[in-house]
Amino acid sequence: MSNYKHLTLEERERLFCLKEQGESLRKIGKILGRSDTTLGRELKRNKTGLGKRSNEYLIFEYVPCKAQVKSDKRTLKQRYKAPLKNPKVFLYVREHLRQGWTPEEISGRLLKDHPGESISTETIYRYIYSTHFKTRGLKLWEYLVNHRPKRMKKGGRKVKTVSKIPNATSIDQRPETVNKRQEIGHWETDNVIGKQTDKTALSVTVERLTRLTILSKTLRSAESKTTALIARLSQFPDQARITLTADNGAENTNHQEISTSLGLSIFFCHAYHSWEKGSVENMNQRIRRDIPKGISIDTLTEAEIQSLEVKLNSTPRKCLGYLTPYEKMIQVLT
Repeated sequence: MSNYKHLTLEERERLFCLKEQGESLRKIGKILGRSDTTLGRELKRNKTGLGKRSNEYLIFEYVPCKAQVKSDKRTLKQRYKAPLKNPKVFLYVREHLRQGWTPEEISGRLLKDHPGESISTETIYRYIYSTHFKTRGLKLWEYLVNHRPKRMKKGGRKVKTVSKIPNATSIDQRPETVNKRQEIGHWETDNVIGKQTDKTALSVTVERLTRLTILSKTLRSAESKTTALIARLSQFPDQARITLTADNGAENTNHQEISTSLGLSIFFCHAYHSWEKGSVENMNQRIRRDIPKGISIDTLTEAEIQSLEVKLNSTPRKCLGYLTPYEKMIQVLT
C-alpha cells in the first residue's frame, strides 16, 4: 500500500530556495527525501502566472505559497468529482431515494435522464450505510424498501407443500412460453391485506412482460375480486389477455367465471410457493413501501389507490431496460 503524502508548504519553500541556489532536482530530492520526478512534476504543475513582460508573453514562475493554494484547490476538486458528490448526480440520487426508488433503479435510469453521468448501485448503497460519508445525520436507509439500518445478506425461507384450491388448473400445465416473458398477455394476481380486521383488501394484478400493474380496492370476498378483475382486465385488447396466474386464496374461488368472461386461462400456484408468481409478489413488496403492514386498507380512498397505481407504473424498472411499465406497454402494443 502506498504511503505517499502531498508536499507540505515547508517542503515547497525549501524546494524553491534550493532551486534558486542552483541545486539539481536529484540533490534536492535527497535533501527532502523526495523523488526528483515528484519535484519536477511539482514545479511544472503548480507554476503561477505573474503577468506579462514586454506585452508579449505571460510569464509563469513557481511561488511556494501560491503553489500550495493550487494544490489544495486541485485536491478539493478531485474529491468533489467523486460520483455521488457531483451536484447533478448527488441531487438526482437524493431526490429519487425520497421517491422510493431503489439504488438499482436510480443507477439505471440516471444513464437515460442524464447521458454521460453514471453511478453504480453499490456506490449508492455504500453511501447510505457508510459512516465515512457525510450524510448530515440523515438516515438514508429509511428510504429503502425494508428500512433496515444495517445491510443484510440475501436469503430466503423454506416452505412446505399442501393441497391446492379445488377445481383449479395447476401451474404445472401452464405453457412454457409464459415463463419466457416474450409476449404480452400473461398476468399474475394477488391480494394485499392491511389489518386482519379490515373488510377490504387491495387487489394487485401485474402483467408479466411489461410489469404494468392494476390496483383495485375490493371486499375480501370471491365475488368482489371477480368483479374487479373482469372490470379492469376487460379494458385491454384480446391479445393482452391470455393467461392469469393466482394463488390458492379463497378470493380466487370464482376463477371459472373470470376465465369465461375474459377469455383467458387461469393457473394456480402450488400452495406456499409464492415465487411461482414472482412478478406480483415483487409488486406487493413495492406497495408495502407506501402501505406498510398494519395500515388499514379500509381507510384508503379511490384517489389514493389510483395515485399509487400511477406511481408504480411510472417508476423505471431494471428488467425493462429502465423503461417504465407505461412506456413498455405502449412499446409492445404499437
